[in-house]
Amino acid sequence: MKLATLKDGGRDGTLVVVSRDLAVCAPVPHVAKTLQAALDDWPAAEAELREVYRLVNYRQIGRAVAFDPAAAAAPLPRAFQWADGSAYLHHAELVRKARKAEMPRSLYSDPLMYQGGSDSFIGPGDDILAADEAWGIDFEGEVAVITDDVPMGIAAAAAGAHIKLVMLVNDVSLRNLIPGELTKGFGFFHGKPATAFSPVAVTPDELGEAWDGRTVHLPLVCQLNGKEFGRPNAGIDMNFHFPALIAHAARTRELEAGSIVGSGTVSNRNPEVVGSCCIAERRMIETINEGAPKTPFLRFGDRVRIEMLDAVGRSIFGAIDQKVVRFSPQA
Repeated sequence: MKLATLKDGGRDGTLVVVSRDLAVCAPVPHVAKTLQAALDDWPAAEAELREVYRLVNYRQIGRAVAFDPAAAAAPLPRAFQWADGSAYLHHAELVRKARKAEMPRSLYSDPLMYQGGSDSFIGPGDDILAADEAWGIDFEGEVAVITDDVPMGIAAAAAGAHIKLVMLVNDVSLRNLIPGELTKGFGFFHGKPATAFSPVAVTPDELGEAWDGRTVHLPLVCQLNGKEFGRPNAGIDMNFHFPALIAHAARTRELEAGSIVGSGTVSNRNPEVVGSCCIAERRMIETINEGAPKTPFLRFGDRVRIEMLDAVGRSIFGAIDQKVVRFSPQA
């Protein structure tokens, strides 16, 4: 099943069920006005939503209209929780190696995770806004899951059952603002502006054999200005799978329905072959191999596209397709 949120209908938008081919969609006010409302009552809502999905796929529902990704907000335009991990330790290893620093052994057993701003996500076609190119504007291609209610202290072996939806992420980072924030000892804030998500979120069964209950075994294709930047496989070199990340997030608190848990930047250990899902990683590889980075961070006018295709080349989630635009504060 594929679900999306259209921007009309207030802050939390209007929930629609989208056909498998991403061509048409249908609102479901009789089930839930918003995705959050559906997640709050998922045991009751899921069966009704799946019936609409069946009808939409067979074009047997009269209220179906063309699905326009440009009209889509993030599947959850705002969420109670956005916890982003760093599950692909090859990415973290490159950071340390570029700095000529050792990788802390604790990172191999205890996941890195930060709590991001979740009050205002942006849609898959919305601009990446920044006031200054000197901030070091970067994209980060990731996969994320949405949970139902997760009890505190859950074991990783049980956490997978709480994954209800999967989607893609562009976790925009302002690389040149991050070091100064980290030296304060409290973590990211200004360095992590509004996050974008794919046009649709899908139930895990929609991924078929690519979903093993823990992660997605498909390449994440990232393009910059129409040229492929990388396509690492999200199912390879993931040191902490999604159930482990959920269990980590829930160690000392409950996670409420609608919580989003991210994988961190997808990264494989053969980046020369598959490329990268962020500019920072390419710059780290250049520093290690050539002594200095060459690839610039994003500039105004650049366009980023992030997408995942199935085995026959069809888009699963739709594409995150964003332009970098200068932000000018209103007087």
